[in-house]
Amino acid sequence: MQEAWEQAVAGYVGHLRDGRHLSEHTIRAYAGDVRRLADVASDLGVVDPGALTLTVLRRWLALEREATSDKTVARRVASIRTFTAWLSRSGLAATDAGAALVSPKVPRRLPTVLRQDQAAHLLDLASTRADDGDPVHHRDRALLELLYATGIRVGECAALDLADLDRDGRTVRVLGKGRRERVVPFGAPASAALDDWLLVRPALVAAQSGAALFLGARGGRIDPRTVRTVLERLVRQLPDVPQIGPHALRHSAATHVLEGGADLRHVQELLGHASLATTQLYTHVSFDRLRETFERAHPRA
Repeated sequence: MQEAWEQAVAGYVGHLRDGRHLSEHTIRAYAGDVRRLADVASDLGVVDPGALTLTVLRRWLALEREATSDKTVARRVASIRTFTAWLSRSGLAATDAGAALVSPKVPRRLPTVLRQDQAAHLLDLASTRADDGDPVHHRDRALLELLYATGIRVGECAALDLADLDRDGRTVRVLGKGRRERVVPFGAPASAALDDWLLVRPALVAAQSGAALFLGARGGRIDPRTVRTVLERLVRQLPDVPQIGPHALRHSAATHVLEGGADLRHVQELLGHASLATTQLYTHVSFDRLRETFERAHPRA
């Protein structure tokens, strides 16, 4: 990669990390997208990112569409448009070449969502497993209850510290995407599960535990992949519950809150969405579920 591109990528990564506070995983993905663009641009004689044109970007886009799915391409287009906008704002380019770059249309699939009775069966099973007194099982129950009660992301849950939990007020302080902080309430079942977990948490504490609310079996802060494994094992024992990951509990919480009559703005705040448009997805989920119920139940449907 040309030196000018290397310098631009380094500056862009610094902007993503310090200016937008994105996760390291997202930063790696965005930087990789720009490096692929740099390879194509360099082959076309563009050795300085400030000289990018829409024609070069369209050539890059055509090559991307030959190699991968429209969904992946759409994500990469969004990444490159963020990059070219940053070039323009930073004075490294006279114009924003990516402003007119059109992303491929990707049909928006509705997320997998549990019915309320399915969510109840899952949490009942987690509670039953915790009856054996195993600290790990108490942890699992508290994890799943909190994820469903609050709709927080699994990464946000894994990052929680003891000080983030307000047991009297039944709220948890969450640091979300872009380091946006929000306070999310939870109900009595999650509160009881957390109380039980905190009683047995010392059994897993080790030198590396620190202030982490949820611990792995060896005492370190729990890894989000462990949460996924726990959930998958439980779901396999419930024939009426579809195979899901932790994010489906977030989808389910949002949908069930909306079905209970919550305002869309309140759900946006609960989930920590920067845009209301993202939250509106759940109105489509709720409507589709309503239509399914209508068609099953109404004699003249």
